[in-house]
Amino acid sequence: MSTTSGTKSEGGIGEAIRVVVHALIIAAIIRTFLFQPFNIPSGSMESTLLVGDYLFVSKYSYGYSHYSLPFSPPLFSGRVFGSAPARGDVVVFRFPREDNIDYIKRVIGLPGDHIQMKEGLLYINDVPVKRERVADFVGEDPCGSGDATARVKQWQETLPNGVTYKTLDCVDNGYYDNTAVYVVPEGHYFMMGDNRDNSSDSRVASGVGYVPEENLIGRAQIIFFSVDRGEQAWQFWRWPVSVRWSRLFSVIR
Repeated sequence: MSTTSGTKSEGGIGEAIRVVVHALIIAAIIRTFLFQPFNIPSGSMESTLLVGDYLFVSKYSYGYSHYSLPFSPPLFSGRVFGSAPARGDVVVFRFPREDNIDYIKRVIGLPGDHIQMKEGLLYINDVPVKRERVADFVGEDPCGSGDATARVKQWQETLPNGVTYKTLDCVDNGYYDNTAVYVVPEGHYFMMGDNRDNSSDSRVASGVGYVPEENLIGRAQIIFFSVDRGEQAWQFWRWPVSVRWSRLFSVIR
C-alpha cells in the first residue's frame, strides 16, 4: 500500500512540474512572438497614455530583431519578417543610447522626412500638420508640478495619413517648440511624445535622437488594466477606488 501511494504521489508531483514547464514555455512563446505587457511609468504620452496604464504590445507588427528575444542576446542583426511602422503608430522601442531601457512614443517621421517645430506647430516635409483646439485636459498635472488637479491646453493633430490624436501644451513657446530641421536617416524613425513640453524624444539629439528600426519592439495595441498614479496594481483590495474602469480594454490610437 505504501509503495503504491508513494508512486502516485511522485506521479502527481511530476505531472504538476510538467504542467508548469509547459505553461512557462507557452508564456515565453507568446511574450516573444505575439504580445508583451508593458506599463507606463511617466507622463510623456499623456493624455493618450496615463501613468499607471498597463498595455499589450504586439511583437509581430514590425517583425523581430534580437531585442524581441528574452534578455536580448545579440544572435543576429537587423529584422526578420520586418514591416515598417505607419506614421502615427504608438511604438515601444529600445532606447538607442542605453538599450536595456524601453521607451514608448508616437512615430512622427519616416526615413527621409524633414521634421521641424515652429512656435509649437509640427511641420512634416515643410507642410504644417493640421491641428485644432479641443477641450482642456483636466487631471493630475501632466506638466510635472505634482498638483493633484490641473487644466492643460489640448490640441487634436491630424497627420498626413489621417491619423488623429491629442497633444498637450504645457507652456507656450517651450524649449522644443522651435527647432532646427531634422532629416530622418534611412533605417530610422523620428519619435515624439504626445505631451509635447514634457517628453524626451527624437527632438533631443543627445537623448533619444533618431531610432534605428532594429530597436523597435512592437506596436501598443490595447490598455488591459489601469490604476491611478501612485497606486500599486497588485493591491487588489484597493481596486474599487484605484482602478480607472473606463480605460480598461481601450484601443490605443
